[in-house]
Order: sequence, then C-alpha cells, then structure tokens
Amino acid sequence: MDRVALLALLDDVAGGSVDPRVAMAVLARPAEDLGFTRIDHDRPARTGEPEVVFGEGKTPAQVAGVFRALLAAGTAPVLATRCTPEHARATPDAEYDPVSRLLVARRAAPDPSVGTVVVASAGTSDGRIVAEAVGTLQAFGVDCDVVADVGVAGVHRVLAERDRLAAARACIVVAGMEAALPAIVAGLTPAPIVAVPTSVGYGASFGGLAALLGMLTSCAPGVSVVNIDNGFGAALVARRILRAAVR
Repeated sequence: MDRVALLALLDDVAGGSVDPRVAMAVLARPAEDLGFTRIDHDRPARTGEPEVVFGEGKTPAQVAGVFRALLAAGTAPVLATRCTPEHARATPDAEYDPVSRLLVARRAAPDPSVGTVVVASAGTSDGRIVAEAVGTLQAFGVDCDVVADVGVAGVHRVLAERDRLAAARACIVVAGMEAALPAIVAGLTPAPIVAVPTSVGYGASFGGLAALLGMLTSCAPGVSVVNIDNGFGAALVARRILRAAVR
C-alpha cells in the first residue's frame, strides 16, 4: 500500500465508510510469508516504492507466486528484473521485454509532476541497460527521452543534443569502454547525472570495472554512479531525486 492508498484508507475510516477493524486487518500484515520469500507490503508507505522482484536465481513458479501476492495487494507497479522467457511463461498476464528482461504485470499511473528523465547512451551495445532503465521508469509512470548512441568517439553527436540534455530534470547516462560520456553530459546540463557503467568493452575494461572507476573519478561535478549494468537502480535514483524535488 503506497502513501496515497494509505491516506485514502484513513480518510475512509474517519468518514465512517470503512470499519476500523477492517483497516486494522489491512495494516496488520506488513509482510506476507510465502514460504520461500517474505513480501514487504509495507515498503510503499515507507519509501514510496513497492518491492521489486529480482528474477535472476528465482524459479518461474517463485516469480509467479510473488506476482500473484503483489497483484492481490493492489501493488503498482508489479515489476521483476533480470527475467527469462520461462519466467514470462509462468506469468501470462504480465508483459515481457526480452531486451530489458523486465516483466511487468501492472504499471503505475503516469506521474507528470516529476518531469522527464533523459536517458543517454554512449553506444548501441549499451542498449540492454538503457532498456532496463527506460522500462523501469515507464513502469513507475515516469516519462523518458532517450538520446541514443552519442558516445565520445564522435563528440559532435552529444553536442548536437545539448538542448535536450539541458532541458532534463534528471539525466541517466549509460556507457561502457572508458565511460567518459557522463563527464561531458555533466558539463552540458544543470540536471543531476546518474551514471551507469556497463560491462561493454574489450579485455582491459574488466567487465565494466574500468568504466565504473572512470565514472567515480569524473572531473565533472554533479555525477553519481550506480553499480555495473544496473539500469534499474539508476532509474529509481532518478525517480527519487525528482519526487523529492516536487514534495
């Protein structure tokens, strides 16, 4: 139950349309034990975001079971990351994107108050992480503007998009290799930058470690960095920044 739903429930109790005992029963179940996992139904009231399922390492039956419980509780969005086609087949009412590997059964209502997040990528090979960030934001009702393939090997490409970058409320920048793009973008926009290092690159990139260290040592201010290939995490950081700004 998110804060809006919680306030509505309390208003209904105050107005007499909901019995206090019914409301107490709803609020007395912050966690649901499914045997293989405990679902944190109280998380939206604490953080503004429901629990999201990490599909990798879970069986299709386990993901489907968690989805059923979240849907029954009225959660939105109901979202799982790093899913497989087998997970999708076990949850036929959900939408599956094989590029982002996101599984979505219920989307949150659009939230125009937070504004638009620009998601910029250095190259086409970063597309799966871009798709995870964009898909997560869209599941949470946040509008996105994707600026694709503007890596520093052709710096004129990113400079040509300076107006779109400057208009962003927040900007997610996805890059592998030497990962210089976030520093350049940070010099073109006043928006906070959430940088995502990817595992794209040849041997000395060490599976994204070189990109991670390059982003952490950026000379441009205003850059924060999430884990390697963590488009989902970047999306929620950007959303929290924007939601805090409009409170």
